[in-house]
Amino acid sequence: MLTRRDIEEHGLGMPVLTDAPMAEHTSFRIGGPADLLARPRNEAELTALLAIAARRETPVFLMGNGTNLLVSDAGIRGLVVKTGNLSRIERVGETGLRAESGATLAQLAGTALDCHLAGLAFAHGIPGTVGGAVVMNAGAYRGEIRDVAVETRCCDRWGAPSLLRGGAHEFGYRRSAFAAKPDLLALSTLFLLTPGDPVEIRGEMDEYARRRRQSQPLEYPSAGSVFKRPPGRFAGPLIQSCGLKGFAVGGAQVSEKHAGFIINRGGATCDDVRRLIDHIQRTVLAREGVALEPEVRFVGQA
Repeated sequence: MLTRRDIEEHGLGMPVLTDAPMAEHTSFRIGGPADLLARPRNEAELTALLAIAARRETPVFLMGNGTNLLVSDAGIRGLVVKTGNLSRIERVGETGLRAESGATLAQLAGTALDCHLAGLAFAHGIPGTVGGAVVMNAGAYRGEIRDVAVETRCCDRWGAPSLLRGGAHEFGYRRSAFAAKPDLLALSTLFLLTPGDPVEIRGEMDEYARRRRQSQPLEYPSAGSVFKRPPGRFAGPLIQSCGLKGFAVGGAQVSEKHAGFIINRGGATCDDVRRLIDHIQRTVLAREGVALEPEVRFVGQA
């Protein structure tokens, strides 16, 4: 198993924590300790770190801002790699932007605005990183990552490079090729946009931000929408119709503002959230005949 000393002995000067409490690294503010948590400062450090971990047969979990994660109370064994330092965004040609996986969607959308490029306004308020958004084909307000992502530079668990182009991403609703290939890691993505009026782009972003403030419980820790949208339906109204708004298990509660969100009212555990998710699924299936599939990603030991 990889140790902090192994990383230091290979001359990698990146920040490394031991027994890192994952509650400090996720938007849910939930999760036990990771054996190791490292923050590579560039792509070269990341690929070198992956190669070392592979040689030491250490499991690796790559994460961005931790905005779609529910981490076990027992934590994560092995190495967690946070990509936040890999956040470079560069212009490619007249209408392209290439962003590293650790760049936030807000940074990417803001850069597009500065370049007078349209196509990413929908992403401005999604609280995740480029890497996570590509893996999940993140979307909002009728826009999705697959509408603008054309090429992704990747590597495997050993740091060996590869490239996905166009249809090879296999984008679908909240999924991509990365779901079927867990050893494939996104390093950077090229987005092809269109020239736009910055005043109109800014207006669109402001309108989406207003809608989010109105309808989402942004004042509480959460992981965003907990369930995927069922075919022809919406998870929030289904949950609300079952009288579950405000229903709580321990410190976890169905938001009274938007039933599609579970919030951490304070002191919620992973077990609280999982039991609440189970209760919601059972209730909605029994009363509405709809099987809700979680969108949030479960990580770590049960």
